[in-house]
Amino acid sequence: MKYFWATFLAIFLAELGDKTQLATLILASKSQHRFLVFLGAATALVLTSALGVMAGKLFGEHLPVRYVRLIGGGLFILLGLAMLWGKL
Repeated sequence: MKYFWATFLAIFLAELGDKTQLATLILASKSQHRFLVFLGAATALVLTSALGVMAGKLFGEHLPVRYVRLIGGGLFILLGLAMLWGKL
C-alpha cells in the first residue's frame, strides 16, 4: 500500500492545474455531455499511466535505476525548455 499512496499523492499533486486538467475543464464547460468528457479524460489518463508502467518495467529490467532517473530527469528538462520556447 505504500507504493499506492506514494504514487497517488505524487500524481494527484502533479496533475492539479496542468494542461490536461485545464483542457478537460474547457471541454466540460462547452459540453452538455460532461460525463463523456470525464470518461474520455479518465480513460486517456489510465492509458498513459499504463504506458508509463510498461516503459518503467522495460527500462527497469534493462537499465540500472540510476540511468532511468537520469533519462527521466533529462526528458523533464527538455520538455520544460520546449515549453519555455513555445514549442509545446
